[in-house]
Amino acid sequence: MNVGRRAFLAPGLLLILVAIGGRYTLDRAGLLELAWVDLRVIGLIVALVVLGLGAGRTRRPPMRREGWLVAALLFFLFQIASGLWAPSAARVGPQTLDLVLLGVLVVAFYRYSLGDPETVVRFTFRLFFVAAIVYALAAIFISGPGEQGRYSAFGGGPNVFARIEVLGVISAVALFMLTGRILPLLVIPLFLLATVLSGSRGTLVAGAVVGFVALLKLRHRLRGGAIAAAALVAVVAVGAIWAFAPPEFTDLFQERFVEQTVQEQYLSGRTDIWMAAVDMFIDHPIAGAGLDGFYGLIGVNQAVEYPHNYVLAVAAEGGLAGLGLLTAAIVLWTGIVRGGGARPQLTGLAVAATVFVALSGLFSGDYYDSRLAWMFAGLAAAAALVPVPAGTREPAVAR
Repeated sequence: MNVGRRAFLAPGLLLILVAIGGRYTLDRAGLLELAWVDLRVIGLIVALVVLGLGAGRTRRPPMRREGWLVAALLFFLFQIASGLWAPSAARVGPQTLDLVLLGVLVVAFYRYSLGDPETVVRFTFRLFFVAAIVYALAAIFISGPGEQGRYSAFGGGPNVFARIEVLGVISAVALFMLTGRILPLLVIPLFLLATVLSGSRGTLVAGAVVGFVALLKLRHRLRGGAIAAAALVAVVAVGAIWAFAPPEFTDLFQERFVEQTVQEQYLSGRTDIWMAAVDMFIDHPIAGAGLDGFYGLIGVNQAVEYPHNYVLAVAAEGGLAGLGLLTAAIVLWTGIVRGGGARPQLTGLAVAATVFVALSGLFSGDYYDSRLAWMFAGLAAAAALVPVPAGTREPAVAR
């Protein structure tokens, strides 16, 4: 790899690391006196400087069909503005910072992706593939199970950890499709094991839905090699999980997935939380209760941080106005990526990652936890919009 290529990949590396790292202040590292230092801000500033320095290295295509991004930014701005009518107990300051950083991440990553979508798509999936391996090994061999017996890594929650692991599965499939190499598929059992150990039922559901739809879409294009590889991965995954899973695996699977979910139909209080968000929307239908209004009116008394459903959170705190802006962004984005545009395969892979994170947000996560969905959405839009250079073509699906 030459120096110029490293210089190009540097801003993407920084932006993705900031996104994967989530909220990280120095008090989590034991430096309580520096709790005010938010590493996201520092990381983004460095990433933007590097991105600016490298701007002259790539030729940005003319702006076109970027109404989805305008609608998304208007949506973020409306959410920030809604802090003006939020209840007194709402955490407006931290939520505003989250939304500002979210908007900067989305714009910066989209701008970066426009320079060379093919390289950025491959680089992004390689990074998430490596990140999923690191997180899985750290959770199993270093962090271990938490108080509820659920696994996570690097101080993050089990649900966020599970998303990274399923994105690792998607990345492994993407690398196989882009390179034809089976090796990435052989790591999938580790990702699946880590996902189950996280105990995140919503993430598993979201991943299963995306996987099922992807198989339906590709059923006429897959040939012998791909089918054999998929069968091999399935056999290896089941065998590896059965043979090498820690003893806690059986206990966690039995308790959380069989007893709580199937027998007791226990959903961690999600239905009550969602109904409270629906009631809040009914009470504030036009502009919502304001930024973090759910916590300010309900969560502060019931120890519930947020509605655990992205759409219901927008409805409760942003009303029809917020839902309208969000819907506009989604519809305009769908119009761009539908059909795949200039690079159907690369666009489809980025769309799969987008939809997976978005579906996961219907079960858990706040506004900032949606950052990976928005970033992959920008990556998909760039892959679809930027013309393919003359004399090149997108690689075919691995066979």
